Amino acid sequence: MRTYSARNETTTHDWYIVDAAGKTLGRLASEIALRLRGKHKPVYTPHVDTGDYIVVVNAAKIKVTGNKARDKIYYSHSGYPGGIKEVTFEKLLARTPIRVIEIAVKGMLPKNPLGRAMYRKLKVYAGTEHPHAAQQPKQLDLDTE
Repeated sequence: MRTYSARNETTTHDWYIVDAAGKTLGRLASEIALRLRGKHKPVYTPHVDTGDYIVVVNAAKIKVTGNKARDKIYYSHSGYPGGIKEVTFEKLLARTPIRVIEIAVKGMLPKNPLGRAMYRKLKVYAGTEHPHAAQQPKQLDLDTE
């Protein structure tokens, strides 16, 4: 018996589409991160990108529980003294709804070159339209309520 180890040349990356309308942010993001990493596949290998491409539509209709809509704060820093900026979930969702999902998923991926390659396979769109019809993505139903 030998342990199977996937290689970049032998891995296949499928395309899936996820509808984020009415889904909870954290539960959806953790399921997307799991599929971007490829941990749902029997050929998962930690040092190889075995994950799939994920297209998320209706990002503007994502929800959070409790008071997080007004209490959750996203921080950014310009690099200059006093350059910290903060924005609430409500305002970020109104301004750029795709960033909410991107930030949540990116935080759940490895912080190394492999994690950045996995993150590039995530495509998020605020509405129902997306330019990836040629890849024929399969509908992925995530039960994250």
